Amino acid sequence: MSSAPIDRGAAAPAGFVGGPPADPAPDRLEIRPRRLIKRLLPRTMFGRSLLLIVMPLVLVQIIATWVFYTRHWETVSFRFSSDVAGDIGLMIDAMHYTPGAARDRLLKTGSALTDMEFSLEPGATLPPPGPQGDSLLENQLRQTLSERVARPFWFDADSNPAEVDISVQLPNEVLAVRVPRKRLYTSTTYIFMLWMIGSSLIFLCVAALFLRNQVKSLRRLAAAADGFGKGRPVTFSKVEGALEVRQAAMAFFQMRDRIQRQVRQRTEMLAGVSHDLRTPLTRMKLALELLGDDPAVAELKSDVVEMERLVHIYLDFARGEGTETPVDTDIGALLDDMATAARRDGTPLLLSLPPQTVVPVRRDALRRCVNNLIVNARQYGNQVWLTGLPVEDGIDILVDDDGPGIPAEDRDRAFQPFVRLDASRNPATGGSGLGLAIARDVARSHGGDVRLETSPRGGLRARVHLPR
Repeated sequence: MSSAPIDRGAAAPAGFVGGPPADPAPDRLEIRPRRLIKRLLPRTMFGRSLLLIVMPLVLVQIIATWVFYTRHWETVSFRFSSDVAGDIGLMIDAMHYTPGAARDRLLKTGSALTDMEFSLEPGATLPPPGPQGDSLLENQLRQTLSERVARPFWFDADSNPAEVDISVQLPNEVLAVRVPRKRLYTSTTYIFMLWMIGSSLIFLCVAALFLRNQVKSLRRLAAAADGFGKGRPVTFSKVEGALEVRQAAMAFFQMRDRIQRQVRQRTEMLAGVSHDLRTPLTRMKLALELLGDDPAVAELKSDVVEMERLVHIYLDFARGEGTETPVDTDIGALLDDMATAARRDGTPLLLSLPPQTVVPVRRDALRRCVNNLIVNARQYGNQVWLTGLPVEDGIDILVDDDGPGIPAEDRDRAFQPFVRLDASRNPATGGSGLGLAIARDVARSHGGDVRLETSPRGGLRARVHLPR
């Protein structure tokens, strides 16, 4: 398995000062703290779209309710109270001109015609005034009785839910009137409220259903883009949703096809390059074997071996693992296999296995990633620690050593391809400058990343994050 350690010594050679471009930032969006208003707003598109529909609807209903109560309901209820007060006043005036014997017949006739029950209480007086209610009905009834009856009165609008009792003080007697509430109320109020609430609920349900379908298409597209970025196959091909969503999906599929075509072409090209380079190297090795054991021949053999090693490393970096299919893998078992292989090669390594954690990964690519980090740690330290650490969204693989470490200001630069922190080009003091670059490239192809940290063991820690 090829690997390429990275030196941790002095600055990079002058030839590389302005050479390779800086490594791009990790593929993670920085989420800034949200302001108060943004924290109160929904974060999902479904919630925000529904809010855009609900807020105008609520405002329209508030305005309609205000107009109804201030313009319609108050006017209508005032007219009802005026009609009741007018009928009572008319009855009192009619009683003034009606002889005593005919009053009973007048009260019965008035009760039948006005749908109110009139009765006289001879010698009675009004009860002392008590606390007055402040409802719309009571205020309007008090105002209209004062204007149209112009006599002392008392009424009770709370005791009986079906009627309102009104008493008017007359000379030596009290006129008692029972007014049905239907004379003072209209059922259109409740119908209006039920219509507004019911129609709003129906409208919201229909809007939520349509929005859910639109957001479902976006979620499927986001999941497909995320999976494709992690090297997983896209699980859907049917384009659905609004025109803009369909356009975004079609653009995604076209981008996917272009990337897959480029990867396939690059893989085929590199396969030819690999064959073309290895063929002359093989002939050179065979020719050198026929030359005997001359010291100059031994040096040439060493150079050919080093050339072959570098060819493997460069091709591994350029080829990547784009053609390997991710499979569900127990990371603990994979780490155990790598630790066994590293110990077999003489690496002093201590392993801490995680609980069973299954993650879809490219097994060979992940082996290359972690193995490069182990070889790099072994080259600069006396002891290597390999740890699997489950985290909330996946698993972290930690590679620690007790070596000199890398200064914090040089850690990002260490990931740049062909950059060595050792100023020399001696292979004995470092590799080709691709080990960490390959490791980060593999981790990012899985949707994760590689970070360098200070190890609690005293040296350097490489943290490989793999999302589920």
